[in-house]
Amino acid sequence: MADQARKRCQSGRETELGEAEKKRRGVDDKEVEKERKPEDKGVEKRSKTDDKEVEKKRKPEDKGVEKRSKTDDKEVEKNRKPEDKRVEKRSKTDDKEVEKKRKPEDKGVEKRSKTDDKEVEKKRKPEDKGVEKRSKTDDEVEKKRKPEDKEVEEERTTDKDVEEECIGPNPAEAVQTKKRKVLQFESLYLDNLPSATMYEHSYMHRDIITHVVITKTEFIITASQDGHVKFWKKKEDEGVEFVKHFRSHLGIIEGVATSSEGALFCSIGDDKAMKIFDVVNFDMINMIKLGYHPGCCEWIYSPGEAICAVACSEKTSGQIFVYDGRGSNQPINKLDKVHSHPLSLIRFNPIFKVVVSADRTGMLEYWTGPLHDFRFPGNVSWKYKTDTDLYEFARHKTYPSGLAFSPDGRRMAMIAADRRVRVFRFLTGKLIRVFDESLKMFTELQQMKQQLPDMEFGRRIATEREIDKVDAARFTNIIFDETGHFVLYGTMLGVKVVNVETNRCVRILGKQDNIRVLQLALWQGPTHAFRAALTIEMRASDNPALQATAGDPTLFCSAYKKNRFYMFTRRESDDVKGAERDILNERPSKDEVMAVAQSEGVRKVSDAAVIHTTLGDIHLKLFPVECPKTVENFCTHSKNGYYNGHIFHRVIKGFMVQTGDPTGTGMDGESIWGGEFQDEFNHNLRHDRPYTLSMANAGPNTNGSQFFIIVVPTPWLDNKHTVFGRVVKGMEVVQAISNTKTHPKTDKPYEDISIVNIALR
Repeated sequence: MADQARKRCQSGRETELGEAEKKRRGVDDKEVEKERKPEDKGVEKRSKTDDKEVEKKRKPEDKGVEKRSKTDDKEVEKNRKPEDKRVEKRSKTDDKEVEKKRKPEDKGVEKRSKTDDKEVEKKRKPEDKGVEKRSKTDDEVEKKRKPEDKEVEEERTTDKDVEEECIGPNPAEAVQTKKRKVLQFESLYLDNLPSATMYEHSYMHRDIITHVVITKTEFIITASQDGHVKFWKKKEDEGVEFVKHFRSHLGIIEGVATSSEGALFCSIGDDKAMKIFDVVNFDMINMIKLGYHPGCCEWIYSPGEAICAVACSEKTSGQIFVYDGRGSNQPINKLDKVHSHPLSLIRFNPIFKVVVSADRTGMLEYWTGPLHDFRFPGNVSWKYKTDTDLYEFARHKTYPSGLAFSPDGRRMAMIAADRRVRVFRFLTGKLIRVFDESLKMFTELQQMKQQLPDMEFGRRIATEREIDKVDAARFTNIIFDETGHFVLYGTMLGVKVVNVETNRCVRILGKQDNIRVLQLALWQGPTHAFRAALTIEMRASDNPALQATAGDPTLFCSAYKKNRFYMFTRRESDDVKGAERDILNERPSKDEVMAVAQSEGVRKVSDAAVIHTTLGDIHLKLFPVECPKTVENFCTHSKNGYYNGHIFHRVIKGFMVQTGDPTGTGMDGESIWGGEFQDEFNHNLRHDRPYTLSMANAGPNTNGSQFFIIVVPTPWLDNKHTVFGRVVKGMEVVQAISNTKTHPKTDKPYEDISIVNIALR
């Protein structure tokens, strides 16, 4: 049956090819002749069958013909089957499915038989290629088919069949590079952010400032650790003006919070009380006695709700109490199953009306306020926390110390105790950005490319380690700008402004200032009238009238161990030393009054000296303002030649070198006043670094003439010995003296090392 079907198929093809050949032979057109010339060349080449060289060339060209002609060879038959599937399918004429597949081909043959014009001839040529491939018996057709096989092979290089046979990517796809993300209108957004490299002004509190917040009603509120709260108002043009001062708590302020609309402010302290303030009228309106030591607080209501709910956590447990801010001391609800450990923060998302809280183990929880009965929110995109990345902090054994929501509420940024900044999608809880600000990263960055001078970098590293030691990181926070495209947070290099969209740090503020920024608050203005009128397109225009109404974006921040808050604007400060930048808006302390009173006497002494020893010179920097009596005693003795010839009578390797005793025994020496004088301790002068100059004594207020220089940090000597100078040059001389051989019992060097004289500068 298969042989009969094959014969019928061959006879049908022969008739079709015969008609095709007649029409081809009848065409005398020049264009057809041109097309046939390269084909005739192929025919002439193939006609030389006796030539072995031509035969070799012909074999690869006519592989398909030779394979089809060897019908009795089983191996060729196998190779032929996948290539001639279409032929075999058409050969099954008795099968109805094959008949259906042959119909569209028959239509093509019928169309070719209807007309002789050139257009049909062109259309017919690619169709005849398939017909010529199916022919096997006609030699003439076979010869014409061979040159056309070349064209077919060339077409296959661009055909889809070739693309399907290719395995792997296309070269064009391989060289495609990932496009760098670009934030549209980025320059415009940055124009509405502070850009000065140094702070413009700073204002005082009586004690170290711990909290800085800004309300939507354009008030700046600062709080210090002595319980004082100050209200400030942002001016329309530039700067701030003082409004009111409150003694809010008798002890340390643990936390502060402002409501989402900016109408209410609350503070909690270790006096177990919460104070409620009306911001617009800058007045205290309520006081709530908590009965426990509070940890953190947050307003958890939206504008228009009947109850102004405020949440407060207990510092030693995971309990959360909710109060009516305008009500009594009794809580309206108590949440004791949300967290099992002390909380580190509570924040309210006013857009989706959801509260996010975190504890010291790194667990984050979503819950709602009294409007939804404190249930799990139904407007988020997850039900189980395992579907989110909220276990990120617990997995890294850290906890967030600051959290901020973008203005649209769809993103939340957190800064953690491990010095990493993480940005999440609020609705899904998925992590989208991580910025590493760890000390290890900064150390590697300093080694690759110097960011700061080595001495300054070492000092800042020491400050960072001290912050970790005293847990001052709990006062750090992070904020979004008004567009939600940028986050701002403090690092050891300054305040970083990071573009969340492009994942780039676009600006660093305060890199040259000697402060470690902790808390941030951003005011971007302008006033309400212009804020409602201007759009992004209007701000981007060159209209002078609109540019005249531009605001004064200002960043307010607190710093570690500083009783001032600092203002960064777009104006560069011309005064690098900071004498005019630091506003004296508070009464000076007793130490400052004493320093000012003795400023005239300070002029009589020097602030630098050189000790000429038998091993070399030691250059000193003195502190006459901080320690006026001590420096006066040292300078007067030096000027009178009192120290000339004195030996270093006590040397302890790896600790210090001591001199100043005229007898060389360590038991004598007196001041210029004939006896002993009082200690002069200053909180800025510590034994926190090598080569510090300090007074030797036999107890409190027993200073005479002896002094010593330490070669390692000795913090246990703070508030016991007066620090009045530092070695700025000649450290190797001090080190050489400390390495000399000494008597094991008296610590006196075997070979005397003495002071030649001391020269004042």
